[in-house]
Amino acid sequence: MKKILFTLLAAVAAPAFAQASGAGFTQRDINQQERIEQGLKSGSLSTREAGGLEREESHVDKMESSALRDGKVTPAEQARINAAQDKLSRDIGRDRHNGVTGNPNSVSSQRMQADVQRNVNQEQRIQQGMASGQLTNHEAGKLQSGQAHVDHAEAHAARNGHVSGAEQAHVQHAENVQSRHIYRQKHDAQTK
Repeated sequence: MKKILFTLLAAVAAPAFAQASGAGFTQRDINQQERIEQGLKSGSLSTREAGGLEREESHVDKMESSALRDGKVTPAEQARINAAQDKLSRDIGRDRHNGVTGNPNSVSSQRMQADVQRNVNQEQRIQQGMASGQLTNHEAGKLQSGQAHVDHAEAHAARNGHVSGAEQAHVQHAENVQSRHIYRQKHDAQTK
């Protein structure tokens, strides 16, 4: 009963909050990225599993970008995003507890950990920009598209369970481009 009540309250409250700012799913992105990073650091996630989760995160970021494109999030868009985030959350939990382990001290895992931590930082910068009014929902939508690109690059790098130096350099380049985009969008003349 409590679960049903919580689900109903979340379904009613989340769209209104997201429609006003879109920040609701940015916080969830941060939380999910932190869970992936924690799984890599503890060894409960392998690099390959983290790559698969980043592929899912890329899909969620694309959905968020599409929803914010017109500056507001409809209840139907919010429901689809919530469902995708719920699935990703379940998949993170499943992968962290499925008995497959990674070596958190391996060079490949260390590279992936650094990249995922940078995702956390970028999402926090987007969230802060939305909360302060430096970013419009439309700008946040464009930045979520950039996050989707970074997540896709990470997923591609980790698809075989090993992130090489060249693959990490490619991911870092995408992260650097995204970082510049976040800075420009936060410091342009557009505000909420």
